[in-house]
Amino acid sequence: MKIEYLGHSSFKLTESTGTSVVCDPYDGSVGYEMDAVRADAVTVSHGHFDHDNIKAVEGNPIILNKECSCGLHGVEIDAIKSFHDGQRGKQRGENLIFKFRMDGIDVCHLGDLGEDCSSELIDLLLPVNVLLIPVGGTYTIDAEMAKEYVDRIMPDIVIPMHYKSKDCKLDISKVEEFTDLFDGEFVEESDGNEIELMRSDFDGETKVVVLRRN
Repeated sequence: MKIEYLGHSSFKLTESTGTSVVCDPYDGSVGYEMDAVRADAVTVSHGHFDHDNIKAVEGNPIILNKECSCGLHGVEIDAIKSFHDGQRGKQRGENLIFKFRMDGIDVCHLGDLGEDCSSELIDLLLPVNVLLIPVGGTYTIDAEMAKEYVDRIMPDIVIPMHYKSKDCKLDISKVEEFTDLFDGEFVEESDGNEIELMRSDFDGETKVVVLRRN
C-alpha cells in the first residue's frame, strides 16, 4: 500500500488494487491550498475547515463522517468515536478516528484527537501497524501525549501530522517537539511526501517517519 501526505492532517491511502481513500481534506485557511486529488472515499474526522473540505476531492467519492464499519472494494474501514478535547467534548466536540485495513496492514488516522490516553480507547484501536497522529497541541494532543499514545499502541510506523509547517497559520507546535522525544536512530526525515509499505517491512520496532508536503 501507499501513503501520501497531502499536508496538515490529510493523507491519501491507496491499496495495491487501486482503491484509495483521502483523510481530512483541508481548505486554504490553514495557510496553503490543498492540491486537487481523486479518491474512492473521503473520511472526515470532524466538521472544521481544516478537516472537512470534501470539495477538494474529485471522483465522486463516498463521504464517511459518522461512526461506521464498512467495506470498500475489499478495504475494511471502521470509524470510532472519540473526543476533540480532554473534557469529553465540552470544549470542541467529538472526533472520529478511522481505521483501515489495506493489503493486510492496519492503518489508524487519529483525526483531531484531544483526549488523554486511556486503556478503553487503546483497546478499541489495536492492532495498529501505521499510526497517523496529531502532535501540534493547542487543538489536539500535544507532543508528550502523542508519545504516550505511541508507547501504548506500539505501532510499526508513526507518521506525525497537524503540526506547524512553513506556511501553516495555525497556533500549533513544530514536529520537532515530537520527534525529539525519540532516539534519533528511530526517526526518519523524508524529503518526499509518500511511503510504500508491505507487511514484510515491519521488524517489531517502532519507527517515526516525517513526510513533507510537496
